[in-house]
Amino acid sequence: MASRSDQDKLRLLLPHWIEHNEEHAEEFRRWAEKSGPAQTDILAAADDLVAVNRILARALEKLGGPLEHHEHHHPHH
Repeated sequence: MASRSDQDKLRLLLPHWIEHNEEHAEEFRRWAEKSGPAQTDILAAADDLVAVNRILARALEKLGGPLEHHEHHHPHH
């Protein structure tokens, strides 16, 4: 069983992971337009990231929501 401190750490990490996945899904969609025969697969991967985020958001909710207001933006290339 996870300790309270582990759960609090997850309440900080999950919003970051969700945001990170959103950024990647957007980037996948941009690149899918340029990917020719791989377009369908790359778009499917973007959709899967959205589905993963729904699951992660449910987990975050079960843990009591974000520990604090989460604002984190960094570029990925």
